[in-house]
Amino acid sequence: MKKISFEAAVEDADSRIDRYLAQQLPDQSRSFLQKLIRQEMITVNGRPVKANYRVQAEDQVHVTVPDPQIPDILPENIPLDILYEDADVLVINKPKGMVVHPAAGHYSNTVVNAVMYHCRDNLSGINGVMRPGIVHRIDMDTTGAIVICKNDAAHQSLALQLKEHSITRSYRAIVWNNLKEDEGTIDRPIGRHPTDRKKMAINEKNGKRAITHYRVLERFGRFTYIECRLETGRTHQIRVHMASIGHPLLGDPVYGPSAKQSLRLQGQCLHAMTLGFLHPSTGKYMEFEAPLPEYFTQLLENFRK
Repeated sequence: MKKISFEAAVEDADSRIDRYLAQQLPDQSRSFLQKLIRQEMITVNGRPVKANYRVQAEDQVHVTVPDPQIPDILPENIPLDILYEDADVLVINKPKGMVVHPAAGHYSNTVVNAVMYHCRDNLSGINGVMRPGIVHRIDMDTTGAIVICKNDAAHQSLALQLKEHSITRSYRAIVWNNLKEDEGTIDRPIGRHPTDRKKMAINEKNGKRAITHYRVLERFGRFTYIECRLETGRTHQIRVHMASIGHPLLGDPVYGPSAKQSLRLQGQCLHAMTLGFLHPSTGKYMEFEAPLPEYFTQLLENFRK
């Protein structure tokens, strides 16, 4: 439980308490703050107030923020497309529409629920109860290869390889428009979008360095089939980078044209095809390939016709 105190300034006078607190605590939603007000966990000058209370200069505002409740994450008998498994790691081919780890609104039917059932208690605990075994992730609507760590030593080894950018991660994507160059590299920092916190963007000021290498595989006029190799692994990296050069991913509802223009696809055409790393116990380089999903191969066949 966290306690926070403020003294209202002259310029804050006559602001509703919920609006005032939303400015003071930008990480908290208005609805969450209103809930705290109803639960009398916010007081002004020692007394509970209602959400429509108007702040006065020099008001002493005290907020009690309860500790977040961690939901029970339960094992679920969900079939896994296993590419490789041993005592240290599990490599799977994730289907479209499946979230990797639980988060608000997605506490079931995730990769974590599935691997908890499959691996029982053999999962690394470094990332806590919400992300057991998870060392990296791909978006819900991205398909393809991800590795799960069965113990902390494996997790530490893979995390270090990710940090050093030594893991092979090669993706297949279909992008809008004709890419004129046969290959290229995008080296631009990615961070939170300055006005839309749900999106990522090229962010020269606050972003982290991000490098994507791309290579054209086939051209279809309005669309181009490409391979992308990640040197870094930022959130939405390929989606943001390709959109930044005028070639957003086909089907991308966030960074691309509207869904009607995107052949009614459910999410971006992006597949994590190749994953390679040094095995955490043997030190031997291993590489795995996840076959393209049916929707992707069907699209390519349609474009070729």
